[in-house]
Amino acid sequence: MKVIGLAGWSGAGKTTLLARVIPHLRERGLRVSVIKHAHHSFDVDVPGKDSWVHRQSGAEEVLVSSGKRWALMHELRGRSEPRLPELLKKMSRVDLVVVEGFKSEPHRKIEVHRAANGKALLFPDDPAIAGIATDAAVETELPVAHLDDIPAIASMMQRFAISVQDVLARSVSQV
Repeated sequence: MKVIGLAGWSGAGKTTLLARVIPHLRERGLRVSVIKHAHHSFDVDVPGKDSWVHRQSGAEEVLVSSGKRWALMHELRGRSEPRLPELLKKMSRVDLVVVEGFKSEPHRKIEVHRAANGKALLFPDDPAIAGIATDAAVETELPVAHLDDIPAIASMMQRFAISVQDVLARSVSQV
């Protein structure tokens, strides 16, 4: 199982890009999963439904299962947010895990940059950035692909993805 990240400022289009890249990677025969970091409180459950009531009642975890999907919700209840390595250990094995966000973690990343966002590029200050997907001209020796060049971005993601073991080793050396 390999891991690659997409990093960029809010509004750069990471989610939109990923929604275009995943089908392309699947066409190449890859099984792809995503870990998404949220900077705010979020809920995947519907207030009033049984699973929501169970969580609100204090359950540490609630697993919901049907003939179509299952989802596991884990409440932190005041404990610190888990780091990326801990979350990766919880993932089912696939060919590629794409990490959206977690830009301060040491895994390899493709920077997503949109000129209209008006934000500075991350790559000069992040040695884990291996390539850039952007709609702007960028002076760098790193590989650069246009945001609309989905095959090139997919290839870059596959090329620079590293094993889960490498991500775990990098994380240990960062602590």
